[in-house]
Amino acid sequence: MKLFISSLLVFLCLLSCNNGKQPIKGATSFQKELNAQYKDASRSPLKESDRKEFEGLEFFKYDSTFVVEAVFTRTENEVPFKMKTTTDRLPTYVKYGVLQFALNDEMFQLSVYQNQDKLEEDLHYNSLFLPFTDETNGLESYGGGRYIDLSIPTDNKLVIDFNSAYNPYCAYNDKYSCPIVPRENYLKTRIEAGVKAFKKH
Repeated sequence: MKLFISSLLVFLCLLSCNNGKQPIKGATSFQKELNAQYKDASRSPLKESDRKEFEGLEFFKYDSTFVVEAVFTRTENEVPFKMKTTTDRLPTYVKYGVLQFALNDEMFQLSVYQNQDKLEEDLHYNSLFLPFTDETNGLESYGGGRYIDLSIPTDNKLVIDFNSAYNPYCAYNDKYSCPIVPRENYLKTRIEAGVKAFKKH
């Protein structure tokens, strides 16, 4: 009887502590973190009407095939350029390097970029921007392509996890200004990993 009462108390505590909130959805820590961000009114790019109905983003099923080790080659003497965006905003980027990798027995190459505006603000800024498009765009994934955040490697190897590919904020709300994926970063293959297209209400 004591065991039953103790179990009942634990169950009631869990119900009250949850305050009716739904648990954050996601099969991986990346998915859970992204869903938590999008549920949070202070950080979410979603329109208010979409956020109220939001239960979680759609993702491709996690697939280790899309975690690849790339050979990183630093591109020297690159001239900074104004990257086109979905608005008149033109942030300054520089092509920082090239990533070469094998995927499903094919070789591919992507360029990575560094935001020079952020570098001016923080001399220790070491993030790299990897935008790409692939053959799922406009079908299962967002038509404008997706992004991956990386850090400057300490050697000539860098792991790309396409399962962490996310959509530009413009996929959710047209008030944002988003970099347009450079033409050189089109992958002629299907990247069935990362965030899928957002179904708006």
